[in-house]
Amino acid sequence: MHHRPRSAWLLALLALLASSAVRAQDDDPIKPIPAQTALDARKVALGERLFHDRRLSRDNSLACASCHDLGRGGVDGLRTSLGIGGAVGPINAPTVFNSSLNFRQFWDGRAASLEEQAAGPVHNPKEMGSDWKEVLGKLSQDEPLVALFKASYPDGLQSRNIQDAIATFERSLTTPNARIDKYLRGDRAALTNDELRGYQLFKAYGCVACHQGVNIGGNMFQTFGVMGDYFQRRGNVTAADLGRFNVTANEGDRHVFKVPSLRNVALTAPYFHDGSAQTLPDAVEVMFRYQLGRTAPQQDKDLIVKFLYTLTGEHRGKPLGPADLLAGRKP
Repeated sequence: MHHRPRSAWLLALLALLASSAVRAQDDDPIKPIPAQTALDARKVALGERLFHDRRLSRDNSLACASCHDLGRGGVDGLRTSLGIGGAVGPINAPTVFNSSLNFRQFWDGRAASLEEQAAGPVHNPKEMGSDWKEVLGKLSQDEPLVALFKASYPDGLQSRNIQDAIATFERSLTTPNARIDKYLRGDRAALTNDELRGYQLFKAYGCVACHQGVNIGGNMFQTFGVMGDYFQRRGNVTAADLGRFNVTANEGDRHVFKVPSLRNVALTAPYFHDGSAQTLPDAVEVMFRYQLGRTAPQQDKDLIVKFLYTLTGEHRGKPLGPADLLAGRKP
């Protein structure tokens, strides 16, 4: 009988194990963030400048970054955001990080693209309260900025180019290399035993039915309160609570929202469109009751929370948030 050399058997075994690992990753409901696609560096820089430009608001008091603070996980930390003149907005600001991975924009999905989304706050009277004519009038007085537009766009400073530049910058705001990504790519030491158990429970209880894919959400609509009437219990229903119904006027879309991404979720409290959950344990409790309709031992919910701390990634090669979050510990 012919025997293959021992090294050949070893290589075959390693190949089999590698193939199994690839299949396991392919079957996993959560996918790692892929490498950043090439973006026009000049447009990214211009968009970043505009993202922080308060002249987009009527009274020059607010920029996109006012509600989407890149130093705070891309949110403002408020239950609902504040607009010009201290106007209290109706809804919680979602994170801008990884927004390019969402299939629609805004909680109610009314914008199909980042370009379309960029125009919304500018014209909203409770946000920036302005319009493109006013914005263009102010920005056109800034000669260096006008020159940057001419360098990137044949027709220079135009509202559509403002939208394009901001959207291009936002596409650069992906956060790869979270510990969950490293685990999914084969680094089995990236998660602790408790975090891995939390991930297994996250799947076993059915959380992945809505929170899956590259963005761990952001790719579907879902009713808030599938297994119970969340809004009746909370009370004081507002127009913002109607969700996608405000866009479609279809009764079946009442209280339907875009499922939020869970990436960097440890940094983005408070949670839900109404900002009603102050902590991750609070949010997990609500999800079990109203979305899953299930009870679970406190230990299981605690382990799921530990898993959620592994979803914090990096931006421009640096970790988001304090080091203790990346280590899976509460700040």
